Amino acid sequence: MADDSDNKTVPPDHRPVPFARPNKWWMLGAVSVATFMLLLDVTVVNVALPDMQKSLGASFFDLQWVVDSYALTLAVFLLAAGTLADQLGRKRVFVIGLGIFTLASLLCGVASSPLTLNLARAVEGVGGAVMYAVSPALIANDFHGKQRGIAFGISGGVTGLAVAVGPLLGGALTAVSWRWIFLLNVPIGLLVALVMVTRAAESRDPERKRIDWPGLALFSTALAMLVFGLIRGESQGWTHPLIIGLFAGAAVLMAAFVAVERVRADPMLDLALFRNRSFNGLSIATLAANAALNVAILFQVLYMQYVLGFSAYGTGVRYLPLTVAVFIAAAVAGTYSTRIPARLLVGVGCVALGMGLLATDGLDANSTWTDLLPGMLLAGFGAGVFNPVRAAAAVALVPLRRAGMSSGISETFQQGGVALGVAALGSVAHSQTKENFAAAVSASGEFSGRQAAELAQMVSAGRLTEVAGTVPAAQRALVARTANDAFIAGLDIVMRVGGIVAIAGGIIGFVLMRQRDFPDESPAPSPEEPAERAPAR
Repeated sequence: MADDSDNKTVPPDHRPVPFARPNKWWMLGAVSVATFMLLLDVTVVNVALPDMQKSLGASFFDLQWVVDSYALTLAVFLLAAGTLADQLGRKRVFVIGLGIFTLASLLCGVASSPLTLNLARAVEGVGGAVMYAVSPALIANDFHGKQRGIAFGISGGVTGLAVAVGPLLGGALTAVSWRWIFLLNVPIGLLVALVMVTRAAESRDPERKRIDWPGLALFSTALAMLVFGLIRGESQGWTHPLIIGLFAGAAVLMAAFVAVERVRADPMLDLALFRNRSFNGLSIATLAANAALNVAILFQVLYMQYVLGFSAYGTGVRYLPLTVAVFIAAAVAGTYSTRIPARLLVGVGCVALGMGLLATDGLDANSTWTDLLPGMLLAGFGAGVFNPVRAAAAVALVPLRRAGMSSGISETFQQGGVALGVAALGSVAHSQTKENFAAAVSASGEFSGRQAAELAQMVSAGRLTEVAGTVPAAQRALVARTANDAFIAGLDIVMRVGGIVAIAGGIIGFVLMRQRDFPDESPAPSPEEPAERAPAR
């Protein structure tokens, strides 16, 4: 007679099947693929911007919003997502975010106007924020000791790969249609969701009981107003009532957020975290590094396509050295992150990134893409070193039960840096390009002040390939040459300022971070313990 003791212990309908058993390595693979997708959509879009402009009849500011709407919602909802995940369950919230991201990617792929594309990109950013905030907490919960370092090394390598391989993959997909940079996310998202549902364990903070709705609303609105004001400041004018009102409103709401969080028993953000020197140093370095790197990639891609005349795919191929440097450095740095002080990796990574950007400064009309190569390799090394230690350090600075909250605010600084960098440095470069072109064309004596201003507006809007065709044949060479020179001047400002910002952030991070702020980690499971941990209740 068959032994039915198992049936007496666990009802047949509730017995686990092998495929459904939680497995941390499957979870790591799924989280890494999801992170690759959402970060890829930051950089992959850059290469496709010219094709989007032609296909949808978009302006330069429409193109900025293709980047900024995604980066903005990523920044705004990261902290909320991390905090909600601690309470509701990290696996559950991650899968919900994945569903939002996948659906929004489909809507981006079928968009018929700049407005519908940008709205879909904003929704896509919400889903990306949820996944990005929860990923480090999922990894930290399931991996311990040396395995945690390996896991963050893999995750960091994937993060660096996504940032660097974006131009190449974007170029390949854009050669078919720019819509495929979004549509490809749909089948991948469905596959990742299947793995997460069947193979990932659930975890949460057992002490968190309530959702901090006032804090969530105040913080998200304040951050949205701040970034929106920075994005529109250059075009509207920094003294415009709208911009001043946005900045003032952001300041008031952020002050209200702090006041609310100080008195709540279960706040969305534990303000005591900002009394930790190491967390402050890490946050400043994160903001600086991402503000510098992402805007630099954007303008270098535009330089290769508009000035040097490469196709989208050709631009991506020429970014392969950066891809290799980022991936190798991230994998190695992540693997050894448990042996090397975090402050050293943060400092070295940011300084190398900044020096790579400064090495690109000084381009002129006779420059070629190989003049970008030394800076690419150095910046790629720096970004690769920095990425894994940032994610690992953010969750190591707090008790494991608050990993979602800590990773959420850390990712807020990262994506906030992207949005702020594109908005602030992009606005400066845009203004510089416009002024340089207008001054040079006016000085030639061949155009009136009004004509020079109109042409300068086209150049600053990114229409470098079109502007020469709007003037008589005898003046086309002058206009084309002046347009290229003006754009290069704007690019040089981005590289110079971005490099200084990254180096300063690295130095501040190194000085502020202290090894004693990182509590000893709980011991790894012994060999006798099961490889897979039971889901937290």
